[in-house]
Amino acid sequence: MEKKTTPYLPSELITEILLRLPVKYLIRFKTVCKSWFTLISNPNFANSNFQLAATQTRRVLSISAIPRQIRSIDFQALLNNHSASPNPNLSIPIPHFYLQIRGSCRGFIFLNCAIYNLIWNPSTGFCKKLPLSDVNYNFANTRYLYGFGYDQSKDDYLLVSLSYNDSRVGDHSSHLQIFSIRDNTWKQIEDPPSRYKSDYNFSKVGLFFNGAIHWFLYRRYSSVNVIVAFDLMERKLLEMLLPDAFIPYLADLDLWVFGEFLSLCAIRNGIVEIWVMREYKVHSSWTKTLVFPIGAVPYFSPIYSTKNGDIIGTIGGTGLVKYNGQGRLLGHCSYCEDPRGSQVIMYTESLLSLPDDNKQV
Repeated sequence: MEKKTTPYLPSELITEILLRLPVKYLIRFKTVCKSWFTLISNPNFANSNFQLAATQTRRVLSISAIPRQIRSIDFQALLNNHSASPNPNLSIPIPHFYLQIRGSCRGFIFLNCAIYNLIWNPSTGFCKKLPLSDVNYNFANTRYLYGFGYDQSKDDYLLVSLSYNDSRVGDHSSHLQIFSIRDNTWKQIEDPPSRYKSDYNFSKVGLFFNGAIHWFLYRRYSSVNVIVAFDLMERKLLEMLLPDAFIPYLADLDLWVFGEFLSLCAIRNGIVEIWVMREYKVHSSWTKTLVFPIGAVPYFSPIYSTKNGDIIGTIGGTGLVKYNGQGRLLGHCSYCEDPRGSQVIMYTESLLSLPDDNKQV
């Protein structure tokens, strides 16, 4: 009688297979055995898994007030299958007041409330409480812009806060500060940009792209709209002008990433214009790539473009829509029960941890 042998896979091959799996499966597989738990919990494994583009899964995080819900949405499944539903209400393991979404980077969400900041990984449940900056202003006249990004040269995550006094007369001083996760401290950036301020219609959350945080601002004394970027490695501000042929007035503006390019979305009278900067920081490379009507769709805002050029966007903070590369509507769905809408942000699932994450609170 032939003796049966137990199938065997070398540990190196098991590792290579696991590295290519989506995060949601890896979290479940941590319970298979002790060796898999140790492997999947290793920061080097998490980083390698994140670098493999084929394993990256992007989701939409939604925070609504009534009912109070935090949901992670598989937007592709929801748009393609109307019977699908968002994940059950998520919980954050730290007591918190009303939260504002301030940024997303490498699987982490930057949130803040009146008394502290939070960095949260919805995939793993990891959460860390961080202090607010020590800038004191007259609260009624203070405006804040935020950003969250990653400095690859130092393996460090940075919170960015640009605040300024928006009073019509008197002091127009501003402060640009960064909080280093690795150093666990706020630092003031010299030469604060008092020449800029934000329009009330522009997003207060900066776009992290190409190692920099980007905001729509305008020059205080000339009212010229510009894109201002803060380079996280060089710790410097730079200014980029909008396209020469672009007219920003009476338009709803958004910054986002279309394909691999910094992109500008403008909506005016039910018409969407998509502009891309084909060569970063080169003004002459601005190109209008798409114009399409959306009619009476309320408060459309693009948040993601797929590999085949489809555009995913939110409508009124309550639903999602998908357009193809020619501007034809491919699908729409609802995800929020609050008629006032919700805060939303795109994030990438990851197993990544922060520097010294054993100090979580």
